[in-house]
Amino acid sequence: MKIIIQRVSEATVSIDNKVVGQIDQGLLLLVGVGPDDTQADLDYAVRKILNMRIFSDENGKMNLSVQDIGGSILSISQFTLFADTKKGNRPAFTGAAKPELASQLYDDFNDALEQAVPVARGRFGADMQVSLINDGPVTIVLDTKNP
Repeated sequence: MKIIIQRVSEATVSIDNKVVGQIDQGLLLLVGVGPDDTQADLDYAVRKILNMRIFSDENGKMNLSVQDIGGSILSISQFTLFADTKKGNRPAFTGAAKPELASQLYDDFNDALEQAVPVARGRFGADMQVSLINDGPVTIVLDTKNP
């Protein structure tokens, strides 16, 4: 799995001009699933994301997790994280998992996160418009194949 983690003060996702997911302070996740991803990748990603200390404490140090601050997560499926740009000018997306596997792992990933914090979601495979206010900015790339 490849996941872009953005610390946000707020974020929304809309489909056909209707807001389908919205959070205040927390994390916006752009989630890509690869063809070799397994439950182990999912478990690793959930553990890292829930415990990642990227929110400021009372001294302004990044010492708090999304759980510590009572934050939320907005999770967006993003197969384009597996873009291959080596040849030509049009990216190839053959490195992404097939929709059946990707959809199931994406749902399982969000369900696991939701055991600890509120999770709003985009819709797998939909054309979505994502708006956010990146807080910091803090943006981190998590690749479960490179722990």
